[in-house]
Amino acid sequence: LKSRRSRAHCEALVTPNVEPPGREPVSSVTINCVTFPLPGEGPEQQLLKPNEWSYCDYFWTDKKDPQGTTSVAGFEVLLQKQLKGKQMQKEMAEFIHERIKIEEEYAKNLSKLSLSPLAVQEEGTLGEAWTQLKKSLHDEAEVHLKFSNKLHSEVEKPLLTFRGDNFKKDLKKYDHHIADLRKQLASRYAGVEKARKALADRQKDLEVKTQQLEIKLSNKTEEDIKKARRKSTQAGDDLMRCVDLYNQTQSKWFEEMVTTSMELEKLEVERIEWIQQHLRQYTTLRHETDMFNQSMVEPVDQLLQNVDPAKDRELWVKENNTGEVRPVDMDI
Repeated sequence: LKSRRSRAHCEALVTPNVEPPGREPVSSVTINCVTFPLPGEGPEQQLLKPNEWSYCDYFWTDKKDPQGTTSVAGFEVLLQKQLKGKQMQKEMAEFIHERIKIEEEYAKNLSKLSLSPLAVQEEGTLGEAWTQLKKSLHDEAEVHLKFSNKLHSEVEKPLLTFRGDNFKKDLKKYDHHIADLRKQLASRYAGVEKARKALADRQKDLEVKTQQLEIKLSNKTEEDIKKARRKSTQAGDDLMRCVDLYNQTQSKWFEEMVTTSMELEKLEVERIEWIQQHLRQYTTLRHETDMFNQSMVEPVDQLLQNVDPAKDRELWVKENNTGEVRPVDMDI
């Protein structure tokens, strides 16, 4: 999916969060407009779904792409996993299709070979066994043809049709939703930074005016000082308001990330179970084919066990003998 880069202005931005003087410093750092606790600071976070390796616990930070030039959001990694799964499913269907083609060609060749006139003149019990062996090839060809047909209807087709074209559209909806929330978060963060700078400027202005009044370098009145103090206080209130809006937006993003990542996790489980089910159907059909092929061979085995060279000799001699009177010595 096309990556959203609306937060490009804060890509790779790492900002330690520092509160105004007089307040306790916070133990957090903002990376790409998302605020995280500093290592070793604050209470230890617990996994949302311990021991499950759930998506909702492991894809919060952005990561560098292979070129190391831009950041890829953790949610985008999850989306790419879904697209890769769709591609793997398609390639498995292609693999089964090639297997079907092999079965069809094999069945065709077996059927053709069963009609071969080779050794058609074999006689007796051995001839009966040979005829049955050739017939078994025709029967086996039918078995493999049925196997190929079932592979198409019960394995290949389900793999191809599972989650059609609408699936990618659904993924784009997830992508747009989370990306929009990330845009809002970037905008709120920019507001915080702007308010933070405004507060610093107001505090600096108040400090300068206060010093000038104290050393009589300026005719600034106490009213000017009060005005500067009010502006500084207002800037502090604005910063608190911006931080509150930022935190609300980040909480909303957090909630949607948890919900959506778990939906993607559920989709992946469904995909794996669907493929597992139909690959097991492949093995079931394969076992059935082996059983049918074995049943084709059993009559051949039986006739081969009944082959009797003495009986074949008797039958052949009866049909082809040229006389049983033997020669004797000539009389003088």
